[in-house]
Amino acid sequence: MDHYDFARDPCTRMRLRNMSSSMPSSLWLRSFHPAPAAPTRLVCLPHAGGSATYYFPVSKTLSPGVEVLAAQYPGRQDRRSEPCLDSIPELARRLAGELAPWSDKPLTLFGHSMGASVAFEVARLLAETDVPVLGVIASGRCAPSTDRVETVHLRDDEGILRELRELEGTETEFLGDDELVRMVMPAIRGDYTAVANYRCAPGVRIPYPIAVMVGDADSRATVDEAHAWEGHTSGGFDLRVFPGGHFYLNDRPAEVTAAVAGHIARWSAVADAVAP
Repeated sequence: MDHYDFARDPCTRMRLRNMSSSMPSSLWLRSFHPAPAAPTRLVCLPHAGGSATYYFPVSKTLSPGVEVLAAQYPGRQDRRSEPCLDSIPELARRLAGELAPWSDKPLTLFGHSMGASVAFEVARLLAETDVPVLGVIASGRCAPSTDRVETVHLRDDEGILRELRELEGTETEFLGDDELVRMVMPAIRGDYTAVANYRCAPGVRIPYPIAVMVGDADSRATVDEAHAWEGHTSGGFDLRVFPGGHFYLNDRPAEVTAAVAGHIARWSAVADAVAP
């Protein structure tokens, strides 16, 4: 379902780690390229085992037209000493609270895999507040109400590593580094536990449009399962299928980022048209 992400070489890892810790952001939200003149913000929620730095390229590409806020969950990178939160609703509750100070501009929520579920739950909470939300972009994840048994979190460490290899979204360098594996395994297992325990009733809807993006060869989030997201919105639905597997977005970054920017532009135009 998910993989642990990190940059491709040690120098890049260190550069991104230092940058993320020095930006004027909260522990939960990182702004790699502050864009005070941008009319809107994109909030990016990582996959299981993922971190805020996974979205550094997205931030670089969209800035300065869109300011990107990337979520950093506890238990990884500079938050490694903190316990993981193995509950998607709790992650969403904490993130929704952190987003309150950013309510001066409309937000779009983007999440990949586990992050899509987190994005949906954050949207549910923000719908009860004055924080303006344009829409939710859900990538590589079946609909919240899909009844699927998840057992990856019950495997031993090697069993979880086999899952990561099958997904082909993790660097070979990481999978062969025992020290790195020991360092990040608690976060990966905690996130998979959150995925396994997550439940959402079929009738739960958000008042924002939902755009779904999946890979045509993704067995963890099939095209049929992606269609079921339509039952969770009263604000419009769109589905786009890309060539590729679960991490199709790693192979087509420019195409995916352009699709995200297109959704933001369309939703912004609609919001502007109906504004008083």
